[in-house]
Amino acid sequence: MQKTLLFLLTFCTLLLAEETSAKIVYDLTTKNQKAFERKILKAIVANKSYYEGKLKELDVTVVIHGGAYRYFTVDPSKTEYKTDTLLLSDYASLKKRIKIMSDTYDVEFLMCGAGMPKHGLKAENIVSYVKIIPNSTIGLIDRQNEGYAYIPVGDK
Repeated sequence: MQKTLLFLLTFCTLLLAEETSAKIVYDLTTKNQKAFERKILKAIVANKSYYEGKLKELDVTVVIHGGAYRYFTVDPSKTEYKTDTLLLSDYASLKKRIKIMSDTYDVEFLMCGAGMPKHGLKAENIVSYVKIIPNSTIGLIDRQNEGYAYIPVGDK
């Protein structure tokens, strides 16, 4: 009898846990700043608010590679992105908004380490709240195997 009750309690706890959270992994490769702002910065806030209204958590991971490295540098003027005038003019504001995603909204940022040398980037060029992983594929596989919904944010 006790084993049956323990099993039912565990099963109900698992069901409740599944109902109180959702998970999403963004595959971020876009170099288009407007798309980045709309599909990452604004969308994460809107999606988090939606799930909070449903009394659910939304776990968010962003896997960074391709053209998206530019948004996560300490100082883009000292990188290959030094000619991106839109990025340079908006970067102070962007940097603050991205940091808020990490601190306030608990967004996990993972960066593809394999592609960094191609863009002339080293770990010291990347903001501190971004975790560098061996490659983007590993980050995407791991999160999808953990039940995260996959959302691509790239240039078409």
